[in-house]
Amino acid sequence: MSEKTAKGGLLRSGAVVSVMTLMSRVLGMVRDMVVANYFGSGAAADAFFIAFKIPNFLRRLFAEGAFAQAFVPVLSEYRTKRSLADVKVLVDRTAGMLGLILAGLTLIGVLGAPYLVMLFAPGFHNDPEKLALAGDLLRITFPYLLLISLTAFTSAVLNSYGRFAVPAFTPVLLNVSMIASAVFLTPYFEQPITALAWGVFIAGVVQLSFQLPYVARLGLLPVPRIKPRDEGVRRILLLMVPALFGVSVSQINLLLDTVLASFLQTGSVSWLYYADRLSELPLGAFGIAIGTVILPSLSRQHASADPKAFSATLDWALRMVLLVGVPAAAALGILAEPLIAGLFYYGAMTEEAVVQSARALQAYSLGVLAFMLIKVLAPGFFARQDMKTPVRIAVTCMIVNMVLNLILIWPLQHVGLALATSLSSLLNALLLFFGLHRSGIYRPAAGWGAFALRLAGGSLAMVAIILWLNVPSAEWFAWGWERRALQLALLVGAGIGAFALGLVALGLRPRHLRH
Repeated sequence: MSEKTAKGGLLRSGAVVSVMTLMSRVLGMVRDMVVANYFGSGAAADAFFIAFKIPNFLRRLFAEGAFAQAFVPVLSEYRTKRSLADVKVLVDRTAGMLGLILAGLTLIGVLGAPYLVMLFAPGFHNDPEKLALAGDLLRITFPYLLLISLTAFTSAVLNSYGRFAVPAFTPVLLNVSMIASAVFLTPYFEQPITALAWGVFIAGVVQLSFQLPYVARLGLLPVPRIKPRDEGVRRILLLMVPALFGVSVSQINLLLDTVLASFLQTGSVSWLYYADRLSELPLGAFGIAIGTVILPSLSRQHASADPKAFSATLDWALRMVLLVGVPAAAALGILAEPLIAGLFYYGAMTEEAVVQSARALQAYSLGVLAFMLIKVLAPGFFARQDMKTPVRIAVTCMIVNMVLNLILIWPLQHVGLALATSLSSLLNALLLFFGLHRSGIYRPAAGWGAFALRLAGGSLAMVAIILWLNVPSAEWFAWGWERRALQLALLVGAGIGAFALGLVALGLRPRHLRH
């Protein structure tokens, strides 16, 4: 396969994943609008966000993080060098070990829910009612870790065989389940927020059930078998240990934010949540999409001993991420208040909550590009089954993040936590990049000067049109939801249009995205 054809395939796959993920993220915004409308940013909302964050954090850490990055390279190697029967054995035995480990974690999580809440949100200790509610909700949401981790396992199998659309669509079902639960189940519970917790559990069942038929079509429907001494399983487990830190440092940083935010005034956890959700929109819609499609390709290129193609794939991925990440970060920073007001200023959501969430979003916007770059730089190590380098970098960045948290939380409160996360993520991305470049794994291809000029020109055009069309925050609060939605659509549409026109005017063409 030629380099041009390969990159065209990656672009198509990336586009499919990006569209599906964008659909999920848009529904995620609708979900958060529903949550904000029903529950705002009070004590019940804080309790639910902790109960949702704990299994979600562990999911990203173990399943989509460490497990996926360790499993896909080994699975790709089996697919390249061995028979389908050997691949099936690996899938079955991996499913057995993963299921056993997750079942144990789930049992511990359900039984020790109050203690986990105190560990992840120690500030709740001063509010017994909120602590008790969070513990009750966590008992319902924690089994989601088992269900979604098995879903991530089947997603990894599908992605390794180029079936990207189904795993990318699957998160839509989480948002649909939570929206339906909030709207239809809330009246049936004495504590209305409990409906959201059950929505999370239902989503886990639905997501796993949705993917199994597609894995069966590949002839790889898992039949769990526990064989801890299997060669492939042992390699995956050994690779997982360092990958826990290497791929999930940003999630660990966000968790540290939550722990410290639990000591701040009520609402701080929710403000960070709403800001984080918006800052993750470009990451989920594109950064994760590109990282998802390049990992199997990089793994196969490494297994085939093709360093030139390996470097070219990384080069293409970096350009694609910059093309989206730079304007996205600028837009989130400039439009923080309009975005929060336009999406969440309904029902129980107050004007003060919008302002505080927007301040956090501005701080997160400084790290948006770094979050996205990490998603394409880390696979450059994982595909080579090198977990030690990302671990060293991750530990360094975690320490920096914690120090910055303690320094910035005093003058800036919750905003300082968001800023510390962004700065440590920038350091993480830089260290990953220089590690790949210094070792000769990545060599920049020709054309970066022209690409940078076009990107800068398009971004400046976008910023100019947004600043020209935007209005003072007071007007956003005075408008009804219809006017806010219309104005937000105008700003986003005009910004995207100006960016695209700027790129085209400076000579960017579709062929530059493929080759």
